[in-house]
Amino acid sequence: MTASDRPIVTRGGEEGTGTNQSGGLAFVTGVGPQHTSATKLWFGKAGNKPGFRSLPHHHGEAETGAYLMSGRARIYFGENYKEFVDLAAGDFMFVPPFLPHLEANMSTSEDAWWIACRSPENIIVNLPDVPDSSLAGYRRA
Repeated sequence: MTASDRPIVTRGGEEGTGTNQSGGLAFVTGVGPQHTSATKLWFGKAGNKPGFRSLPHHHGEAETGAYLMSGRARIYFGENYKEFVDLAAGDFMFVPPFLPHLEANMSTSEDAWWIACRSPENIIVNLPDVPDSSLAGYRRA
């Protein structure tokens, strides 16, 4: 029996934290090449502190699925990040490959936590930052 013949469990608190970042966004890897034999999948969680937002970024060729476990979030995208969608706990989201966007926690008092999945891997390409004042409705804690 080899490692590929059995499930690999990542216990809570033992997740990998050596993942790509986007301006300090907290990423935790549950399933990925960092500590499993996964070669075409990244699955983990990300956290935004109150009032925190990521840097503008995209995920290269990776398709991203996400589920907002807690909090209120806004995803800015489009020309100069003028478009946005709002999410509440329990919402799912798909982000297409190469789509420039940024995530913002719209609460100034509660964390926002995501479960996310990417294929083929956890690709994060950071882009030039934009001023907070250019993001409709956004304010830091």
